[in-house]
Order: sequence, then structure tokens, then C-alpha cells
Amino acid sequence: MRKYKQVKEKKVTYELDEWEEVERRARKLKMKTGTYIKRISVDGKVEYCDVGELAPLVKEVNAIGVNVNQLARKANELNSIYAGDMEKMKELIETLCRMLSSFACTRQWNRV
Repeated sequence: MRKYKQVKEKKVTYELDEWEEVERRARKLKMKTGTYIKRISVDGKVEYCDVGELAPLVKEVNAIGVNVNQLARKANELNSIYAGDMEKMKELIETLCRMLSSFACTRQWNRV
């Protein structure tokens, strides 16, 4: 048992076919069975988003991070930074925010 956190443990019995269904759902969500049972019993639902389709977006976010690091180095070396560089960075970040917002609004979340 944990030292500082109070917990409650409960034994639950499943029929074999029920347990197979629980395992199937947990696998579908790429979760451990115990984690799935806990989340579904507390929250009543589990939402899953396959982030594999976000690979191009992750690549763009990494590119923006590289640009931010370059600007930070330049600013530290020169003790100043060009307004044009900052404006370009602001535009890139705003584009990213629009893309993320669009994705979140149109995405169909899988509920199990």
C-alpha cells in the first residue's frame, strides 16, 4: 500500500466473456486493463485520439521550436532582435494555433 495516499481496493468478478470484452476495449484504446477499468468506472467514458495522423503537425511544431531557439540565441548574442523576425515568429505561431483549433473542432473522438 502507498505510504502517504489513502486508497481503496475492490475485488470485482467478471464472467469470461465479460472479461474478454473489457480486454478487447482496453486493447483498442492501447491501455492496460486495470487503467481502463478505473477510467471507465470513474469518468463513465474514455476518449481516444489516434495521434499517428498528427505526424505532419508535430513536424511543423518542431520546426517552429527550432526557429524560436535560433531567435533566442541571436537575441542573447546581440542583446537585440529584429522586429521582422519577431513578426514572422508571431505569424507562424498564429498559423499553428489556427491549425490546432481547426483539428480539435472537426475531430470525431472515439468513445468506448
